[in-house]
Parts: sequence; structure tokens; C-alpha cells
Amino acid sequence: MKLIRYGEPGREKPGLVDASGVIRDLSAHVMDLSGAELDPASLASLAGLDIESLPAVSGNPRIGPCVSGTGKFICIGLNYADHAAESGLAVPPEPVIFMKASSAIAGPDDDVLIPRGSQKTDWEVELGVVIGKTAKYVSEADALDYVAGYCVSHDVSERAFQTERAGQWTKGKSCDTFGPIGPWLVTRDEVADPQNLSMWLRVNGETMQNGSTRTMVYGVAFLVSYLSQFMSLHPGDIISTGTPPGVGMGMKPPRYLKAGDVVELGIEGLGTQKQTFVADV
Repeated sequence: MKLIRYGEPGREKPGLVDASGVIRDLSAHVMDLSGAELDPASLASLAGLDIESLPAVSGNPRIGPCVSGTGKFICIGLNYADHAAESGLAVPPEPVIFMKASSAIAGPDDDVLIPRGSQKTDWEVELGVVIGKTAKYVSEADALDYVAGYCVSHDVSERAFQTERAGQWTKGKSCDTFGPIGPWLVTRDEVADPQNLSMWLRVNGETMQNGSTRTMVYGVAFLVSYLSQFMSLHPGDIISTGTPPGVGMGMKPPRYLKAGDVVELGIEGLGTQKQTFVADV
């Protein structure tokens, strides 16, 4: 299933996208697409619905974040060897973990705010992994059983805040709107191999990133298992798994986003995003 949330911010309704691309309303069956609705039994119940009998949503509503009520937004740094190289850093011997504030979450086509004082706002297309049931000390062999589905995640970053202001990366990753997710939460059964998905990103129509999850250093199953050794992963938690090369910081000279720039990005089978960057006044 391609699950979706639509409507104005804070008032989104749950839905799914049918084979023709029409949004169907799920409000009669689930309250929202949050942790409780992402467990295997709930998803199985939704999968058993007669899609054609669900009300079709008219018009072109705003698409919201594909998951609500996220407790943890966990990011993995330097998880593509070629991205580590363009950043001038070694491939880490274990995954680099940092948090993105859940308040950064935005809809896939919402405007992204360039924060006050920013000079180095950057782009990163990433595969998002959404947890469907509580994972604690899970094995790599069983790890994907704890995944509800996958989505496009845009790990927007302010590099000066991230690397030049001392301390940890989180403050360069957590500005409001720096975490667009969606448009869809594609359930795990529809993604045959999360380690074989092409991904891309364009700025003002120019391709900047063109990669594949094949080149991840640490794959999805490993990451879910690894993280579960240090913290419980709960339904609705998101893991953003790293980006391929082509970020602005890695260019010579570096290139960063400014007000008016339009960024488009997508991952094979998971949909696309399009954001206009605007100054946060």
C-alpha cells in the first residue's frame, strides 16, 4: 500500500493511493497514520479493505508528512562511501548516529525555511525507514520484520550550524521544516529490496544527486538491528539512512541553497518531493 496523509497542517487525514493515483480516504478505518496504526495487524486490516469502495478525495489537497506522532527521528551520517569521500571524511567503523528534531518534520511539498543567519543550507536525498513495532535487541536477520514501510526523506542541513559551531550535528539538522517526509509511506511488502532503489535530487532543474541504496555502507536491516541495541525503536520512529554523493558541501567550490531555489527529489517506487526554499523571517 501507498499510505498518505492529506490536508492542512495539523488537520491531516489518513488515506491511501490507489492503482490509478487517486487518494482514497481512510478516516472511517483509522484515526491517523501514527504508531498505533502502523503495527502489522493494523496494516493487514487496511490491506484487506476494498479500495474501490473507499471515498475518493477530490481536488488537489496538500500532502502532509506520511507519518504522524513520530517520537524519534534518527539519522545516519556518512553512510555512503562516496559521500564520505566528498566530505573529506573516512568511512566510519560503526554507523554515525545523530538526531533530527521531530519538530523539523514537514510535508513533502511544503516550503522549506532557510533559518536566520544561514549561509550554508544544503540538500540530502535519503531513504526513510518507518518502524512498525517495538524493536529492542533484534537480530539483523529479523530486523525487517519491525519495519512498517519506507519513504523519501529530505535531510536538509545547515553546514555552518552543523560543523562550524562546535558540539554535535543536531543543531544543523533540526531547523523547522528541515525534515520533509513522504509523499507516501510505502508498506514493506511493496519494496522487494530496500538495498536496490535508485534515488535522485535536482536543484532548479539541475541534477545534483543520482545514486542508489546499493552503495550504502550499512544496510537497512543492519541499521535497525544496530540501533535497537542502544535504544528501543517504537512504531512511528523514522530512520533516515544517509545520502549518496552530490551534496552542495562537496562541490568545488561549495554550493548552497538560497531563497527562491526549488529542490526536487525522489526514490524509485516511493514518490517525489518538490520544495521551494524561502527565508525564515
